[in-house]
Amino acid sequence: MSVPSIIENVKARIVFDSRGNEAIEIDVTTPRGTGRSSAPSGASKGRWEVKSYPGNEVSQAVKMVEKFVVPRLVGMTLDDFRLIDTKIRELDRTPDLSEVGGNTAYAVSLASAIAGAASRQIPLFQHLSDVRAYELPYPLGNVVGGGLHAKGDRTDIQEFLVLPTKSRTFAEAASANIRVHREAARLIEGKGIKVSGRGDEGAWVVGLRTEQALEMLSKACSIVSDATGVKLRIGVDMAASSMYDEKDKEYTYQRDDKKIDERDQLEFVLELINRYKLAYVEDPFHEESFASFAELTSKVSNTLVCGDDLFTTNVGRLRRGVEAGAGNSVIVKPNQVGTLSDAFAAAGFAKQAGYVPVVSHRSGETCGSEIAHVAVALQAPIIKLGVVGGERIAKINELIRIEEILGEKAHMAKMKI
Repeated sequence: MSVPSIIENVKARIVFDSRGNEAIEIDVTTPRGTGRSSAPSGASKGRWEVKSYPGNEVSQAVKMVEKFVVPRLVGMTLDDFRLIDTKIRELDRTPDLSEVGGNTAYAVSLASAIAGAASRQIPLFQHLSDVRAYELPYPLGNVVGGGLHAKGDRTDIQEFLVLPTKSRTFAEAASANIRVHREAARLIEGKGIKVSGRGDEGAWVVGLRTEQALEMLSKACSIVSDATGVKLRIGVDMAASSMYDEKDKEYTYQRDDKKIDERDQLEFVLELINRYKLAYVEDPFHEESFASFAELTSKVSNTLVCGDDLFTTNVGRLRRGVEAGAGNSVIVKPNQVGTLSDAFAAAGFAKQAGYVPVVSHRSGETCGSEIAHVAVALQAPIIKLGVVGGERIAKINELIRIEEILGEKAHMAKMKI
């Protein structure tokens, strides 16, 4: 006789993320095993993200789980993860999840889904997907990092990224990214420029001007592509809201030593896209600049113009962007919006509108590998993971395992760039 997948207990505790900050971790226990998930956190957060924790206190979130969440979840079945997410939303009816906290909702949602998959004895991506998923995403990795993800002498732009666009396997693509990361350091040091360490996501922290960093990364990609046969392109996450002064209406580039207005920012980004054939540009304008996103999108081809702070995995924000023609890609971060169901709704809306969903880690990550399964379940063509670092490698290695599980049916996603 089969044992039903019923929640027997929910346990919350405080753990630490990759930056050493407190984070909530949730265990969901069933007769067949336990699902566990902890919540990541971002350094550059969009204004429209849900609130991470009630009162910004992880300890308060743990108390909320013990007092309100446990009594309502114990006894529920885990056959459909959406039922758990609905219950979380019933517990906190605020639009920004300020009572329970978005990170709490995320950890409960993911832990429940993991427990549900364990009860059915199937991989998490199969438990989450209505159709059998065979596609593997391409890994988008941070090679040189600055902005809010690093300290000291650093680049103005937050992330200089490498993106494989053609490879035989996920493992081959991930290996190429790692080689680019190493090659970039060799090239930088070969110029006599000091690498001061790694930032939050494992990217090299170095005092380069924007064009210098792009030149170095372009050369590193060319060297690795010639050696491996993997087609590689580069991209940037500008995190422009963190450089934007709302009062003066200007973007400040400290390392590049310039301040520019919205029109000049548009021209600057266009110049970078054309000169370096950028495959991917994330948050090139501040988080309310739908018009500039739309104008940039209309002027480029073969480039993903991706919104993170602009959309915050929020269907309402994304709908506004689609109506304006702002961007053609969206970052999907489940803890930005709270639950798996909310994230899946945003990704589904994006796909229907022709936008490319990019499932993403956060700068303050945990060692869980759930987003690897989320990306496969969503059939997202790109997953933003970082390149090195234990909490990043955990996701990369999980995708290698998923590729092995899928066997001959596995294939890399089709890229639109």
